[in-house]
Amino acid sequence: MRTVDILIVGGGPAGLAAAVSAYESGCRSILILEREEALGGILKQCIHNGFGLHTFHEELTGPEYAQKYIDKVVEYQIPYQCCTMVLDITEERVVTAVSNVNGLQQFQAKSVILAMGCRERPRGALAIPGWRCSGIYTAGTAQKFVNLEGIMPGKKVMILGSGDIGLIMARRMTFMGAKVLACVELLPYSSGLKRNIVQCLDDYGIPLLLNHTVVDISGRERLEGVTVAEVDPETKQPIPGTETYYECDTLLLSVGLIPENELSKLAGVKISSATGGAEVDENLETSVPGIFSCGNVLHVHDLVDFVSQEAEKAGKKAFQFVQGQLAENGARIPVTGGFGVAGAVPQVLHAGSGGSPVTLMFRPKGVYRNAKISVSAEGTELYSRKYRILTPGEMVSLELGPDLLSRAAGAKELTVKVEA
Repeated sequence: MRTVDILIVGGGPAGLAAAVSAYESGCRSILILEREEALGGILKQCIHNGFGLHTFHEELTGPEYAQKYIDKVVEYQIPYQCCTMVLDITEERVVTAVSNVNGLQQFQAKSVILAMGCRERPRGALAIPGWRCSGIYTAGTAQKFVNLEGIMPGKKVMILGSGDIGLIMARRMTFMGAKVLACVELLPYSSGLKRNIVQCLDDYGIPLLLNHTVVDISGRERLEGVTVAEVDPETKQPIPGTETYYECDTLLLSVGLIPENELSKLAGVKISSATGGAEVDENLETSVPGIFSCGNVLHVHDLVDFVSQEAEKAGKKAFQFVQGQLAENGARIPVTGGFGVAGAVPQVLHAGSGGSPVTLMFRPKGVYRNAKISVSAEGTELYSRKYRILTPGEMVSLELGPDLLSRAAGAKELTVKVEA
C-alpha cells in the first residue's frame, strides 16, 4: 500500500486546479487518479470558446483552458495515473483503484479530494413513451461524437431540454450542416445561460419552445420523429389537443446533470438532497474528516472558472488538514435555503471561520426581477443585496465576511432566501 498526502479522484478541471493549488501551497506528495485516457475531463470535447474570462482574463476554448492547468501539472511534476478507475474509498481514506498498467492498487491518503464531476440524466429517467430506437443521445454524447470522433449523429435534430450543453449543441449541429428544428423546454424559462440562448438559438433562428415537452417517440429501429405538446405551467402535464409532430432522425437530451457521487457514498460522505453532492463546510470538507469535495461533483456549476476557484480552495484546505492546521472555529451553523433558493453550498458554516470571508453559492429556483437576496439568523437580517434579475441558469455567489459570521454565533441556523 502506497502512502500519499493528498489523493485527488478525477483529472478534470476541478482535480487539476486542486492539484496545482495544493502544490503551490507547499504539498509535495500528490497523486491524481483519472479514469479516462488523458487529463482534462469534459473540457477535451468542449471546443467552443467562452472559457477562462474570470480565471485567465482571456477567452479560451475548453481544451485550451484545460491545457493551462495540465502544463502546470507537468511543470510541477505532479504524479498522475490515467486509465485508472477508483473502486472504493473508505472513511479511513484508503483508496482502492485498478488500471490496465498497474493492476489493483491501494493508497493510504492523509487527505482525499473528490473531483469526479457529473453525468447527464439519461432517457430512462424521463419515462417518454416509444421504442428504444437508435438516434437518441444525451447532448454530451453527441458532442463527443462530433467534436472528438468526427461522427454526425443525424441530419434533422430535435433537442429536449435547454441546458447549456443542449444549447451549444444546437449551434454545433447547425455548423455541421444539420437542421435543428427546435429546442423544447418543460419549464417556463431556460435553464441555460442567457448568452448561450442568444448566441446558440436566437442567432440561428432556432425556436425555443417553453412550457413544452416530448410526449411520444416514433420509430422502431431508427428514430423517425417526435411528438411535442404544450404543458400546463402549474401541473407540468401535457395539454390535450396541443400535440405537434416533428419528423426527425435525432433527439438530443439536455435535461440536467447529476453529481457523480457513488464513491462519496462508499466513503460514508453525507449527501445533500438539494444538490445531489456532498454536504460540506466553508473549507469544502465533507462529513468525513479529511475528505474534501469540489467542482461539479459537489454541485453543478454554470462556469468552469468557478469550478477552478472552488477547487483551488479545496487544494489549500486539504493541505492544511494534512499539516494539522485546519481547525474548526466556533460552533457549527447549518445553512438552509428559503424561498427561491435551490441548494446553497456550503451547508454548514463555523462561526469563527478563521477570520476569512466565506463564499456562499446557490441557484435561484425561478426567474425573479428586481429581487433582494437576504441572509438571516433566526429572523434577524445579517446581509442583503439587490439584483435586477435572477435566473436558474446563473449561479449566485455571496461573500459573507467574518463580522457577519461572528454576529451569527449562537444561531441555530442561517437562512438564505429571495425576496421578490
